Amino acid sequence: MAERDFDLILWGATGFTGRLVAEYLVDRYGVDGDLRWAIAGRNQAKLEAVRSELLPQSSRQHLALFVGDSHDRSSLDALARRATVICTTVGPYAKYGTPLVEACVDAGTHYCDLTGEVQWMQRIIASLHDKAQANGAKIVHTCGFDSIPSDLGTFFVQQAMIEKFGTPGGLVKCRVGDNDGTFSGGTVASMLNVMDEAKRDPAVRQSMNDPYSLYPVGTAAGVDGPDQTSARFDASFDQWTCPFVMAAINGRVVRRSNALMAFPWGEDFAYSEAQLCSSRGAAVRTTLAMGAGMGALAFGPTRKLLERFLPDPGEGPDRESRERGFYEMFLQAENSAGVLRAKVTGDMDPGYGSTSKMLGEAAVCLAKDDLGEGGGILTPASAMGDHLIDRLTANAGLTFELVDTH
Repeated sequence: MAERDFDLILWGATGFTGRLVAEYLVDRYGVDGDLRWAIAGRNQAKLEAVRSELLPQSSRQHLALFVGDSHDRSSLDALARRATVICTTVGPYAKYGTPLVEACVDAGTHYCDLTGEVQWMQRIIASLHDKAQANGAKIVHTCGFDSIPSDLGTFFVQQAMIEKFGTPGGLVKCRVGDNDGTFSGGTVASMLNVMDEAKRDPAVRQSMNDPYSLYPVGTAAGVDGPDQTSARFDASFDQWTCPFVMAAINGRVVRRSNALMAFPWGEDFAYSEAQLCSSRGAAVRTTLAMGAGMGALAFGPTRKLLERFLPDPGEGPDRESRERGFYEMFLQAENSAGVLRAKVTGDMDPGYGSTSKMLGEAAVCLAKDDLGEGGGILTPASAMGDHLIDRLTANAGLTFELVDTH
């Protein structure tokens, strides 16, 4: 890629999560150091307010501002041509994201986002993967809590399996342990938009039900069936489990990683994801509550009532709540030779604090690290692998470690 004016431009910096990413980049990398970055959005005054909140007067000139619009392709083209990476927090991506991805692909510019909208990612893969490959643009979705811990956690434990046993695990179980945090308003908005699309379009419903919906086009599906929908006892962890709301995103991303990397874990690799529960009763109650909640959101009158209590895009918890949050996830790989279990942790709430740091580091990784040639619609593991794990553990408060299986 030819030298660009900026290593990265953060698009959507005036939103709640975008501002957190900007704050993280200021704290970690500053504005007059090795990382050349800028912020962008659709409102000049709001951008100036964010810059004023983050920086003293003497440093503000080092952080450039750019104005554009998600529906003005010429403004997005101008941004994409100036940066090595565009990092975006503007969702729902199915509504606002496609023109920006197209601009990045056309310009050969790398890109990362926070989407968990499987139906949109599937459309992007079908329409833009080949062109992104040809232009060398690395387009990396799901660079937040969905799906970095699951995707890189699987990558980490499979590397350990190969190193110890000479072969990868044919099965990886991801189990979500203790955590404290809330969904972001943007995540809620994206989820509601997916539900709306599913009502209108049978193809979206099919995508949501297909565990291989993000597989490369033309690649035969593997052995996995539908995601867990009921309370189950997991003998490997000696605990009851319930469905995990992000499994429908994370599993598809992990499976795509395996396919994009030419199946290092085997074409019959299996992956499952669920939430650990303290008892059978807790697993059943949580399962029923999730089902009731999703049913209520799918029904117009009850959805309107519930929306009063859900966070809006741009809303989020205060700093104390974000810093009090945490999460842990366990990834157990198994084959006939043995079993290894990895643990991934984050030191802030998953939906906001940790997610903003993960996205920021993904953007810097794409901009600054030697990731090799080639582009496409990629995943965190297939695009960045160990490079991103190293950055996350050094800078963003994540840990990746092997732990006892007992």
